[in-house]
Amino acid sequence: MNKRLYKSNTDKMLDGVCGGIAEYFNIDSTLVRLGWVLLCALGGSGIPAYIVAAIIIPRSPET
Repeated sequence: MNKRLYKSNTDKMLDGVCGGIAEYFNIDSTLVRLGWVLLCALGGSGIPAYIVAAIIIPRSPET
């Protein structure tokens, strides 16, 4: 079975990027969101990274 990274359809606040990353690595999505906040606070690189991830990562197919 191939493991693929998708944006989450259920665990999302803005676009589901953090929820999808959390599902992929099987961790709590709150930890991923805190990581994004730290990236934003430390130099602002989190905002462009989130935008790029929201564009590149596909939406999870309906199951």
